[in-house]
Amino acid sequence: MSEFSVDNAIRLNVFGRQVLAVKSEDDWQLFYSSADGKRRPADDLINKITIEKMITKYSVLLLDAYGVLVHSSGALPGAARLIDTLNRTKKPFYILTNDASKLPATSSKLFQSFGLAVAPDQIITSGSLLVDYFAAHHLEDTPCAVLGPKDSARYVELAGGRVVLARDPFEVLVIGDESGYPFLETVDTVLSGLFKKFNSGANVHLVLPNPDLIYPKADHGFGIASGSIALILEAALQRRYPARPELKFARLGKPHAAIFSEALERSGTRDMVMIGDQLETDIRGAVEFGLDAVLVGTG
Repeated sequence: MSEFSVDNAIRLNVFGRQVLAVKSEDDWQLFYSSADGKRRPADDLINKITIEKMITKYSVLLLDAYGVLVHSSGALPGAARLIDTLNRTKKPFYILTNDASKLPATSSKLFQSFGLAVAPDQIITSGSLLVDYFAAHHLEDTPCAVLGPKDSARYVELAGGRVVLARDPFEVLVIGDESGYPFLETVDTVLSGLFKKFNSGANVHLVLPNPDLIYPKADHGFGIASGSIALILEAALQRRYPARPELKFARLGKPHAAIFSEALERSGTRDMVMIGDQLETDIRGAVEFGLDAVLVGTG
């Protein structure tokens, strides 16, 4: 099974047949090309499975957080019952979240307040991937500007970086979240710092733990996420430095492989299934990593 993104569509290989997932205004529709060349709905090609069957079929369950278990103001219907079932039956599971604004301990407390008994060691965040990234690029004790709340900065410190103010000289820029700072003022300051660095011939590591562009809120609302901020800065850099297409953020979270590799290392098995609400991140990432994936219709 393979998958790749094409404009507003994602093309998947499902049981040997090409399926096109097309994004409409507020939903995804699945199609395949029949023998007569016509595009037909592909619902009948997609296996449907219950959570009870997944618990039996797979050794480990990987769950997205926002849109699957919770939204910004509480747990989604059925989430508490699911987590209770997994804990009661001692079924191994991990929360795989692109959120880099909260440490696992902070997220665990939030889940507990929503009635979800999830321990810190059951949570794999995109922020935790900074440890390996900093080690691979020898960024220990490097001055880092961090956009995000205190836990975002703490992720950088745990990775070995030295957090500095946005107005100070920095060699690494980490966008941890869209919250925790005065948005326009901070983005303008960081952009000015980037221009100054690149004009002088210096380099800056651009790191984006959470590549999500949007996130779901209560009452069917949405908010922009840190990936949208990265797009703003990338567009500005491309405008000023058109001959430098490499000035892009390194994206760490879903759909990229690092977070699934961490789940594999912790679980010790590939017999896992990813349960998510986003084709572009949850499903695409799992499929490209070689895992089964289940799409839920809450995102």
